[in-house]
Amino acid sequence: MIKKCNSLLLMAAIVFGTMLTVHAQDESSYEMWEDIMLTPDNTKLKVLAENMRKHNQTYHNAGPHKSTVYNITTGPNAGKIIWEMGALTYPDLDTRPSVGGHDEDWRDNIDPYIKRTNTVEYWKGDAKLNNTDMLDGDNSKYPILFVRYYEVEPGQGYNIGTFFEKISAAIKALDGVNPWGVYYNEFLQGDLGRHIAGFSFSPNWADFDRDVNFVETFEKLHGNNSWQRHVNLRNATFSNRWDEIWVYNKEMSGD
Repeated sequence: MIKKCNSLLLMAAIVFGTMLTVHAQDESSYEMWEDIMLTPDNTKLKVLAENMRKHNQTYHNAGPHKSTVYNITTGPNAGKIIWEMGALTYPDLDTRPSVGGHDEDWRDNIDPYIKRTNTVEYWKGDAKLNNTDMLDGDNSKYPILFVRYYEVEPGQGYNIGTFFEKISAAIKALDGVNPWGVYYNEFLQGDLGRHIAGFSFSPNWADFDRDVNFVETFEKLHGNNSWQRHVNLRNATFSNRWDEIWVYNKEMSGD
């Protein structure tokens, strides 16, 4: 048992130690988001929406503690919501709202209408790779988020940098406006995986029919047959991938 535990710890160290090296950056300039996935009581959605909006407008309406709410509309988590706070840094968590009625308001006016708190995650963005400069904080302009989660294959973390650097370069070379970012989960979650997430931002559903010629742009930038090599790298680096669509919920957010 001791040998087995040691080998598992070593495996985790190899994967995530490499990940930390890959996305290490100037700690004074990073952006991070706190995401809480909640399962609402669907029989009390009207009351929850009213109470959540009032709570967010009162305690989370500006700065690093500003909150945004999304509905998950696809996949096994469809029907749940994401309560998101940020962009922030770790020191901002020390000054998050807690006194002055905040915690009591959440306890009395939010918790009774929530069936379950599923996860609390902290996602740090990669400032060098992200193509999100065109986002100005107005979530109504890009209300639909396409999220692709990646679970890293043990021992393959050293490929992460190359994989996302090539994607980032190709997206930045595309015509038009294509906001996209890659974010790293700050803490291990066991069987949940969810190590890395790529986010694309769309103004509407029709945007999903837009042909951006991604593969053609990728090969023009990285060379003939580079896309197939990239697919091979992806298959070796990640043990699982899956998608979700998040839709901005203005009625619950603190805007």
